[in-house]
Amino acid sequence: MIDKSKIEAGVKLLLEGIGEDLTREGLVGTPERIARMYEEIFAGMEQSPKEHLEKKFTENSAGQMVLEKDISFYSMCEHHLAPFFGKVHIAYVPNKEVVGISKLARTVEVYAKRPQLQERLTNQIADAIMEYLAPQGVMVMIEAEHTCMTMRGVKKPGTKTVTYVTKGCFAQNDSLKQDFLQMVKG
Repeated sequence: MIDKSKIEAGVKLLLEGIGEDLTREGLVGTPERIARMYEEIFAGMEQSPKEHLEKKFTENSAGQMVLEKDISFYSMCEHHLAPFFGKVHIAYVPNKEVVGISKLARTVEVYAKRPQLQERLTNQIADAIMEYLAPQGVMVMIEAEHTCMTMRGVKKPGTKTVTYVTKGCFAQNDSLKQDFLQMVKG
């Protein structure tokens, strides 16, 4: 449960810590605004992917890849609480059931709206699809820019980090992986 009063108190301390005047016109109300924003940004803390992936449809498409690519996401790096953002590509090979395509994007949101690491985010999405949809296999790829690296530290804007995970038939079949990569590039 998100405690907005604790967030507000923390933001006040942060602003005081950097030498700001909390009574300055531009900062009046900032702690409350940030608390509301964090409630939205971290909404995934109270959600489960199950609610999105449990509504399935029987479909006789066993063996055929389903790909949803370029799913935009925003998350917060748990090391610096700085944003990272990019695209998620998800493919799965159904057994007997499929989900509505919006449910894959909603699953991304559940995990992206938590303090995160990109590597964990990639695995969590794949694991949820395997658990709740039970496909023959899944492959998830994330391409992201991390502001903790682009606006601070080494300051290399435009640098992308790419992670991917394969499960089931994608882990066992190199040509299926290659098909996925070709479709994502195309």
